[in-house]
Amino acid sequence: MKWEENVRRVVPYTPGEQPKKAGIIKLNTNESPYPPAPGVAKAAAALDAEKFRLYPEFPERTELAEALAAHYHIGTDQLFIGVGSDDVLSMAFLTFFHSDRPVLFPDITYSFYDVWAEVYGIPYERKALDADFHICTADYCQPNGGVIFPNPNAPTGVRMPLEKVEEIVAANRDVVVIVDEAYIDFGGTSALPLIDKYDNLLVVQTFSKSRSMAGMRIGYAMGQPLLIRYLNDVKYSVNSYTMNTAALELGAAAVRDEAYFGACCQKIMDTRARAEERLSALGFVFQKSSANFIFASHKTIPAREIFERLKENDIYVRWWNKERISNYLRITIGTDEQMETLYRALDRICG
Repeated sequence: MKWEENVRRVVPYTPGEQPKKAGIIKLNTNESPYPPAPGVAKAAAALDAEKFRLYPEFPERTELAEALAAHYHIGTDQLFIGVGSDDVLSMAFLTFFHSDRPVLFPDITYSFYDVWAEVYGIPYERKALDADFHICTADYCQPNGGVIFPNPNAPTGVRMPLEKVEEIVAANRDVVVIVDEAYIDFGGTSALPLIDKYDNLLVVQTFSKSRSMAGMRIGYAMGQPLLIRYLNDVKYSVNSYTMNTAALELGAAAVRDEAYFGACCQKIMDTRARAEERLSALGFVFQKSSANFIFASHKTIPAREIFERLKENDIYVRWWNKERISNYLRITIGTDEQMETLYRALDRICG
């Protein structure tokens, strides 16, 4: 058909399966196994439906912005809030990666990065992780049009020490460096303290993992005010009202309950430590994870076989048919009860 000649074509991002079957154990999309903070349910019950006929406030003027600024000890002018970190990162690609030089990111990483680059016509290069899935900082010290990487990385769970993160930022003062910290609350050290030192650093986080609010779609970026202003200029040129009223109010309630947030993160980290022991005993090998998942390969049984047999038992984990990682499974940390069910199934499969 003639009109197809003018269609922008791209291979889309493929999310983890979202099965509708009741009673499954879902360990494939890194959602929290715990509910949001109690204050979120209370705030949801108190929502005023009359407000829904009005456009929401701009995010940077809301209670959510004030709560985040207070939590991180930054100004509201250092915050950009969007519809999940995917929206924030997409806006950051569109805003900051506008060069003839390639944007750099790892070859094994969040698979949305190359999708955004393709959609927006941004040149890019993937830099190979080493044999242990670590980022080689020297690879990011060449001329480029920008740098982005997750820390901890996904899907590997490997964490880069803060001093190595700073090496990359310091070596790239002429471009924007984005550190995607979706999993930072599970044992990593945030690059946030560096934003006052480096005007080219953007730190991105999300409510989808550690705050148990993947369904609310709340993400945010932190950086110096000029970076945030440029992001807002682009966002308001695309869609001024990106955040809905309910998400803004419930997000603020989630941030205020710091004790619940800390307790949930600790429970997941404790369960992860036990999972490392149990999976190792079952014949799995993996790098130490600093995320809410473990990226593991079995010594003798192919990952695809394990993946398919677990599905037969209504247990979903993530598997990619991709170079270098096709023999690995990413296993989200669930509740202790869910993990025990997983171990029993793996004992039957791998025993």
